[in-house]
Amino acid sequence: MSFDSLGLHAEILRAVLDSGYTVPTPVQAHAIPVILSGRDVMAGAQTGTGKTAAFTLPLLNKLQPYANTSASPARHPVRALILTPTRELCDQVFDSVQTYSKYMPVRATAVFGGVDMKPQIEALRKGSEIVVATPGRLLDHVQNKTINLSQVEILVLDEADRMLDMGFILDIRKILSLLPAHRQTLLFSATFAPEIKKLSEDFMRNPEVIEVARRNATNESVVLHMHATEPVNKRRVLAQLIRHHDMQQVIVFTRTKLMADRLARELKRDGFDCEAIHGDRTQQSRLDTMASFKDNKLRVLVATDVAARGLDINELPFVVNFELPTNPEDFVHRIGRTGRAGATGIAISLVGPDEDKSLMLIRKLIGKPLEITPAPGGDLPRESRERPPREYRESREPRAEREPRTPRVGGRRSDIMQIETPLVDRRNKVHAAALGGHVATAIQHFQQARHMARELPALLLPPRYTVSK
Repeated sequence: MSFDSLGLHAEILRAVLDSGYTVPTPVQAHAIPVILSGRDVMAGAQTGTGKTAAFTLPLLNKLQPYANTSASPARHPVRALILTPTRELCDQVFDSVQTYSKYMPVRATAVFGGVDMKPQIEALRKGSEIVVATPGRLLDHVQNKTINLSQVEILVLDEADRMLDMGFILDIRKILSLLPAHRQTLLFSATFAPEIKKLSEDFMRNPEVIEVARRNATNESVVLHMHATEPVNKRRVLAQLIRHHDMQQVIVFTRTKLMADRLARELKRDGFDCEAIHGDRTQQSRLDTMASFKDNKLRVLVATDVAARGLDINELPFVVNFELPTNPEDFVHRIGRTGRAGATGIAISLVGPDEDKSLMLIRKLIGKPLEITPAPGGDLPRESRERPPREYRESREPRAEREPRTPRVGGRRSDIMQIETPLVDRRNKVHAAALGGHVATAIQHFQQARHMARELPALLLPPRYTVSK
């Protein structure tokens, strides 16, 4: 099958060929004819399957009769609305619309938060047949009466599962209530959660369900590697893997913004061109960072799940999960960043001993055993490991292995606690035995500790207590 057999207008086909595409992907081959027929569509499509073009091309085809060069805003009402969960994805879809509509006299506007509303208001006032928007900013324009949705004929919910995960369900329902009842609705989602089904039942008319792969399946062109790694050693192992695989570009996922920033700093110290993106960065900073990554000016991009949504790089060969996601569906989204457009990708996960629950949920979701193996070269030996942060050392290292500090008069209690490690061990045994209900053992340890600490009674108190003078 080729694109010219799908019934698309010549202007759209020309733009598709300019982009270097001749054969549609499975989701495009299935979805485009159904959308052109006017039916509602509920498509299960992962990132990297060509889903953006699967709805953009037929959408433009249906708007072709309205295309005109008039300067009057009245001739360019909003006829198609595309909702996306994040600013980055909104920008990506907008670029796709512009790419495929370059030979058509239709107007498109991107509407998302984190930037000044004035340019968006000006663009909407001039008229725009296609609006690509995030839910929150769209409702801002609705409230300010700077957008009219009364003539919308086509609604697209892109990455609907992500919008629900991010808490946009009420915003989406509000927006749906503002649209004409007689419209075509297209819902694209990497996973089908019960909330997605409920949404389709409430707002779609007998949708055609299109699934080109098993629900929640991982991309078959992505090779998965799961490596057991001690938490304090993950950064060193990551650097080792980047060099071992000669990763020219890689996205590294973390669970938190704090870890993303910290890891990026450490990788820079290791000599890698690296930046972090997350929700606390300004919109311009995030766009600049992603532009640098796409232009191969950055080797490593450390990202949180939300910040990476919409990052579209067709030839990204590697993805690394520095930390497994707490939501197993995020694992599917993460590894979907690689192995796109028919290319083979590698997704590596560094699995710590405290991530068993996350691993179990991921295995259950994708239906694969995900065997855990050592990292290439093995985990680093203890003597070569980086010195962990102070708070981690104090909570994990055996007390006897720590170098005691020199006591100082008037020092903090945390400093005094380092004077005599055998005494601290004895105190810990007292509390452990007491909490475990072993009263006789606790008394025995207490008596021994009291003998050792006649001059330092404060050491026998639990850490949450303080000594008043």
